[in-house]
Parts: sequence; structure tokens; C-alpha cells
Amino acid sequence: MRIALGVEYAGDAFQGWQSQSHGRTVQDHLEAALAGIAGHPVRLHCAGRTDAGVHATVQVVHFDTTSARPMHGWIRGTNARLTSPISVRWAVEVADDFHARFCAVSRRYRYILYNSAVRPALLAGRVGWFHPPLDAATMAEAARSLLGWHDFSAFRAAGCQAKSPVKLMHEVQVRRDGDYIVFDFWANAFLHHMVRNLVGALVYVGKGHYPIEWMAEVLASRDRSRAALTFPADGLYLSGVEYLPHWPLPDEGRIIALPRIPFV
Repeated sequence: MRIALGVEYAGDAFQGWQSQSHGRTVQDHLEAALAGIAGHPVRLHCAGRTDAGVHATVQVVHFDTTSARPMHGWIRGTNARLTSPISVRWAVEVADDFHARFCAVSRRYRYILYNSAVRPALLAGRVGWFHPPLDAATMAEAARSLLGWHDFSAFRAAGCQAKSPVKLMHEVQVRRDGDYIVFDFWANAFLHHMVRNLVGALVYVGKGHYPIEWMAEVLASRDRSRAALTFPADGLYLSGVEYLPHWPLPDEGRIIALPRIPFV
């Protein structure tokens, strides 16, 4: 049978999602825990691979097993074998043609930026930090140029393996909540480092280094060298993965689930 899981994790505790020989990734820890419940090796497939330091409030994964277990057993049993920065939130049986990555119709990312003169302590590793004051309204205006179908090559990492840089951006929101600035991105798919590069460029606009029109100019140029540096991973969260309604996933498997602000 094929099982889908909803997983959350704090990425600052791991070296990214994808399995590595050193074994310090989210995939390595989760596969080992699931294997202990299944009684056989487990191979996971995820909706979106996250880099080192990137968190997830909703990561959807699937695996195949020959072991019959109640769904709550996959949740509780796996969590009992996991370290605290990872938690399985839900488990459902799905058809064999379900694929966590290829059946996803869109994804959402949230970047939380602490905009204060003093760096965070309790939230270190869980939020980004930028000390000069930023104009959230100006960044929100600049972000409108990202909506729709675009070639996002200017915001693509050099090692990106995506077949096409053309993606559909459904929505971008930038808002201030006290000392926090929240960036929400919703697209059919994302390129490697795309969100972190977009945040970096928007910060350039927000601090007054470039005018609002610069964002659209960089996007149209398709030239990565014209954009800003890649922003740190600390404040980035995979916060939603959407699937078509016929898949029997819980609501949080299709709807954005956001980290609270502030966390404490």
C-alpha cells in the first residue's frame, strides 16, 4: 500500500531534506524511524526538497509498504522514534498513482524577517534578520510585478535542476506585523533558492537602494547577476502544498499552514 504523511520540522537542526551519506538530513531521520515501524527499509518521496536551515510547517511525503498498520500507528510510532525537531502530523492511505511531488498543483512558502536594530536570540535560526528599517508597503508594491507567468531565471540558483525557469506566481503578499515582516509566496512550483533570492531583491527595494520598478526590470532581464544576494535560510518555511480534491488528504494537506508570529 502507499501511505502519505504530513510532516513538520525545524530545518536548522538538519542538513536539508535530501538523504546524504552523513545521515543528518530530515529524510534520513524520517526514513529510519518509519523503517522501525514498517519492519523493512522505507524510501520517501517529498512534495518539495528543502535546503539546510529551511523549515516546514507542511511537508507532504509518501512511501510504499507491505506492512499493515493502523494510521495512528504510523503517526505515534514514528514520532516516538524521531527527535523533537520532526513530527508526523497525519497519515492517510492513498492510491498507487499518488505522488507527493508530481501530484501537487501548487506550493506556498513564507519568509519571516525580523526587522529590528538588535538581532533575535530566542528566535535565532527560525527567523531572518535585517537591522536597517524597511518599508513593507514599498516592497508589497514591487512584488506585484511577480504575479502571473514569468521566466524567473534572475532569481534561480546556478545549480538549479528544474527543467524550465517559467513558473506561475499566483500570489505574493508582504506585510508588517510589529518588528516582523512577512513574505508569502504562492506558485505552481519554485526554483532552487527562488524565494530567498526574491526576498533579497525585495529587501533592496524596501531599504530604498532601488526604486519599485527595479524589481520588474530584474525579472525581465532573466539575469541572475542583476539581482540581490541569496537571503539566509533561517526565516524560510514550506508552508503549504495543494492537491486536487479527489486525493483523500486532510485539509492541512491542501491548505496553507503558517507559523505563528511571534513564536513565543
